[in-house]
Amino acid sequence: MKRRSKRYNSLKKNIIKDKKLSPKDIIDLVKKNSNTKFDESIDVCLRINLKQSKGGEFNLRTTVKLPNGSGKKEKIAVLCEPEKVDEAKKSGADVYGSDDLIEKIASGKFNFTKLLCTPAMMGKIGKHGKVLGPKGLMPNPKLGTVSNEITKSVNELKNGLVEIRNDKDGNLGSTIGRKSFSNEKLLENYNYFIECIKKEKPETIKGEFIKNIFITSTMGISYKVGAR
Repeated sequence: MKRRSKRYNSLKKNIIKDKKLSPKDIIDLVKKNSNTKFDESIDVCLRINLKQSKGGEFNLRTTVKLPNGSGKKEKIAVLCEPEKVDEAKKSGADVYGSDDLIEKIASGKFNFTKLLCTPAMMGKIGKHGKVLGPKGLMPNPKLGTVSNEITKSVNELKNGLVEIRNDKDGNLGSTIGRKSFSNEKLLENYNYFIECIKKEKPETIKGEFIKNIFITSTMGISYKVGAR
């Protein structure tokens, strides 16, 4: 039998069974249970219906810009033409460059969490997909990481633009903020996130698109949303 820590066993006592909890109730519980010394993230986890009526499966990959931000500090790199490097610098990007940045990426010696690329540079960075792809850093127009609007895109990536992608079983998740956020801001982010996911439902999928929703924190236990 797997041994659990004292903290886990203590939190487990707070699980509420046989009661339908609203997102508002759960956010309050999750924050109360979050007793670590760091600012834990508050996360939402969903299972969606992938099965299409005509056979095959639907895969969801998009971005959601949370109204109150995610609280996560992103380190943004901008790959652009030489004449746009100064704009990238002024945009607030943490790393910027042209061919010199490609050389760093090729060597594997880079330290950023998001890579924004201008369309003109996609041809050059494409050959390094084997380096960037496994790290989830390959620029993609659907994810807002391929754009000529450098300043606007950097601001969005730094202020709450989260990437959404389901796994093979239909599970997907995202942070909706931090423990330090007010309950009202977390609930607003949650509601906006869920509505965005609902809008992604294809016409070929019948019945409910979202099967289950859970809310948890970095080091906490999860609660199933029962009252939507």
